[in-house]
Amino acid sequence: MFLINEIKKAFNGDAWHGNHVMHILSAVNPESAFEHFIPNAHAIAEIALHLTSWTEEVTARLMGKSASEPVAGDWPMPNGKESKNWEKIIFDFKIANDELIRICEAIEDDQWDQKSTDVNPLLNTNITKAELLNGLIQHHAYHAGQIALLSKF
Repeated sequence: MFLINEIKKAFNGDAWHGNHVMHILSAVNPESAFEHFIPNAHAIAEIALHLTSWTEEVTARLMGKSASEPVAGDWPMPNGKESKNWEKIIFDFKIANDELIRICEAIEDDQWDQKSTDVNPLLNTNITKAELLNGLIQHHAYHAGQIALLSKF
């Protein structure tokens, strides 16, 4: 399934849109990861936690869990602003994506068009597993761009 290759690229591969998320996160200075460079905007660490949270939620939905807010919340807050906390945030993001890819690789090609447990309230329909994963790929790219810009401050 081509979307598995696309999530791999967005996470840690040759992404069409530019650097993949892990490259961008790895280049962030730990001291600046927790800074709020723009008033009322999220810090890089908060965006990374948000990415992890939604990666875990999409993985759970692909495994049959009903759609809900991620267990850790939509925008979890960092547990501290030390360098070790930043390293853990990056590590947890990597683990979440590795698990997602493992689950995706176990899904048979003919299962990707099956409806997921994710309901689109605007259309009152379930989206397919492929649409769910594609949404996360777009989510990774969107936030990768934000992190890349914030890291320039």
